[in-house]
Amino acid sequence: MKFLEELEELLRERKRELPEKSYTADLFKKGIDRILKKIGEEAGEVIIAAKNTDDSELVHEVADLVFHLQVLLVEKNIPLSKIEDELKKRHGR
Repeated sequence: MKFLEELEELLRERKRELPEKSYTADLFKKGIDRILKKIGEEAGEVIIAAKNTDDSELVHEVADLVFHLQVLLVEKNIPLSKIEDELKKRHGR
C-alpha cells in the first residue's frame, strides 16, 4: 500500500497547486462531475476487460479505475486510510 499512499500525496499536491499540463489537475479543475464521469467510464472498461482473455488488459483498466477512485477520494478529502480502516473492520481486524 505504500505506493498508493505516495500517489495519494501526489494527488493532494496536484489539487493544491493545479499545475498546467497536468491531467490530474485538469480533473480537479473540472470538478466532481468530470471525476465521476471518468470513474464510470473506467468501471465499464474494467467490465469489458474482465470478459476478455488478456489479463494484462484487465490489470491496466483496474489500475485506471483505482487511480480515478483515488482522485475522487482526494476531491472529497477522504484519506485512503479511512478505506483501509473500513476494510479491516469488515474483516474483523
